[in-house]
Amino acid sequence: MTVTDLPLSAPERKVSGFRPLKVLHHFRKLIDDKEDTEQVFHIIEATKGKRSHAQAHQFIRSPEGRRFLAHGVDIAAMLDDHARWADCGPNTVAAHYMAFMKREGLSAAGLVAESHKWAPPENLPRDQTQWYFDRLRDTHDLFHVLTGYGRDALGEVSLLGFSYEQNHNTGILFISYAGARQIKKVSGTKAPLFAAIKEGRRLGREAAKIAHQDIAALMREDIGEARKRLNIGKPDVYRQCLAILAGEGILSEELSLGSAQPQAA
Repeated sequence: MTVTDLPLSAPERKVSGFRPLKVLHHFRKLIDDKEDTEQVFHIIEATKGKRSHAQAHQFIRSPEGRRFLAHGVDIAAMLDDHARWADCGPNTVAAHYMAFMKREGLSAAGLVAESHKWAPPENLPRDQTQWYFDRLRDTHDLFHVLTGYGRDALGEVSLLGFSYEQNHNTGILFISYAGARQIKKVSGTKAPLFAAIKEGRRLGREAAKIAHQDIAALMREDIGEARKRLNIGKPDVYRQCLAILAGEGILSEELSLGSAQPQAA
């Protein structure tokens, strides 16, 4: 059975809304270890509401959504097939993506595996809605590359502000603001962290939906042209915050949500 044969939404699929106690439980675990990506998936699942599902269904019913469904492309496998992008020029999205993944020691398959720790595929609803949510997951690191947000703590929470406006999951927005609050608490920085989140949200609202793009075609675009076409602005406040943090002797890439590690100035 192909994904096009599946129902739009399986009978067992639930719209959870916002479950605050569950969210707080998993956020505390994320504070203890910001690399514990599994907790993010728990939070997202605990907060998928009607708006997230409505966007999924609207895209699935669109001509582009139907085309992508019919093609049945495994986005994670495609992104990890670096040989496929070997002929792409040095300033293409593909070249920047591969450099980012290599530098960070990441793979799209690794993110898929992390998501399966809390929700094995056999336990998930078999429907087209899950296909859409998987698409959001599989393009996460592409968001990093196109927006310019790093994998430091502030970069991650700022990107979540951007992602919320793209995907409308309240759990993502919760992690974004709660994460910024935690960073400020443990670091004592004077950097305008919440302004960086606000900027991320504005950029996400103004940009075209990244997960709705033809990813194979996008990878071959010049990254500057892709950003222009998708109307992805520059995260200037985020970069200003990084400069302030550095001036305060704090390396943002070493700053976890749970503890600050100031460096000698």
